[in-house]
Amino acid sequence: MLSANPSTTIIDQPTKVDGSLGWFGIMRLGLVQTCIGAIVVMTTSTLNRIIVVELSLPAIIPGILVALHYFVQVIRPKMGFISDQGKRKTPWIIGGMGVLALGGAAASLGTALLGMNLIVGLIVSFIAFVMIGVGVSISGTSLLALLAKSINDQRRAAAATIVWLMMIFGFAITSILIGKFIDPYTPTKVVTIAGVVSIIAFVLTTLSLYRLEETVSEYAKNLPEAKKDHLPFKQAIAEMWKDRDIRHFTQFIFISMLAFSSQDLILEPFAGIVFNYTVGQTTSLSGLQHSGVLIGMLMVAVCGSSFLRKYFGSLSFWTVYGCIASAIAMAGLCVGGLIGPSWPLKLNVFLLGVANGAFSIAAIASMMRLAVLDGAGKEGVRIGLWGGAQAMAFGLGGLLGAVASDAARWLITDTASAYSFVFSLEALLFVISAKFAKNIQR
Repeated sequence: MLSANPSTTIIDQPTKVDGSLGWFGIMRLGLVQTCIGAIVVMTTSTLNRIIVVELSLPAIIPGILVALHYFVQVIRPKMGFISDQGKRKTPWIIGGMGVLALGGAAASLGTALLGMNLIVGLIVSFIAFVMIGVGVSISGTSLLALLAKSINDQRRAAAATIVWLMMIFGFAITSILIGKFIDPYTPTKVVTIAGVVSIIAFVLTTLSLYRLEETVSEYAKNLPEAKKDHLPFKQAIAEMWKDRDIRHFTQFIFISMLAFSSQDLILEPFAGIVFNYTVGQTTSLSGLQHSGVLIGMLMVAVCGSSFLRKYFGSLSFWTVYGCIASAIAMAGLCVGGLIGPSWPLKLNVFLLGVANGAFSIAAIASMMRLAVLDGAGKEGVRIGLWGGAQAMAFGLGGLLGAVASDAARWLITDTASAYSFVFSLEALLFVISAKFAKNIQR
């Protein structure tokens, strides 16, 4: 039987007794992240494969387009700054999703045109991926800003885990459904499927946000109001950069995500060349790493609860030591490159995933906490700054990881030693990021 107190009926009420966002409300915001993930994975994964395989075009084309959508996200701080000037984040999330949905549909059209007229297809694709970067910047930044100011401190780790797992679910379910309906490939079918995915994502986002922000408006009002400086954007960023903790957290985000992303493009080739893994085995190894990431995220979510935190450490603990554990796991790959097939590579990669998942989800929860620690009203520009740093790191990480791998193999005769050298650089980046995380005092 449901309680007579309406504030305790989770299904009916998206908020807690204290007015903060409850589990149902968090899952509604997570559904928005699912929609963002659905469009992004469609454009960065499925269309990537079509350009390279079905259209037989150089892989550099989708590589540049994907990097473009990351580098466009340098506008995240500006988008967060603008959204902070208003009272509500919902219009920005819906508007950003609209731009993202149009970009996703345009990207599929550009891909279809690539097979008919290369120049026209490239122009349309370029515009589409710029729109995707802009849409993610607006909707993603405002979404995290709303989440940051809508939940209490005890739920941050769990909320971050839920939202990110739902984004991963968006990746997975979209890939599965597109794979089911896209064969046999035709340009018309690609455009149709992309249009349907984009429309569904926009509609679900609008429905998920319906009257949600109003339910936590009273809780947000209870947060101390950040000092309104009414400065222009450049001056506001300059003033914010003087804050030692914000500066160190930004540097931590960039360096840790650079290390995190630079391993993606070289781990499977490393396993294939040094450990003689087949294509299927390297794919399974990647899946094992992602399983470890999931376990690491869930571990922090459980241990970050108010009951277990005093026994298993704070978010700062998981952030710092998650980076150190990642560095140790990367050092293990260095040793594995030197020892060869006798090294327990699968266990090493799994533990790397656990460490990566632990530090990344703790960092996201810490980001939401630091965004509102001095009061509400500046959470958008802060999260925008950190989101922009992450996007730049992801854009550079994949590129630099591959370039460093090729350069090391060219300079170092032994391939295994070359990979070990690159992994040692990534381990060093994790150690440096742990130092920056440890220096954050608030």
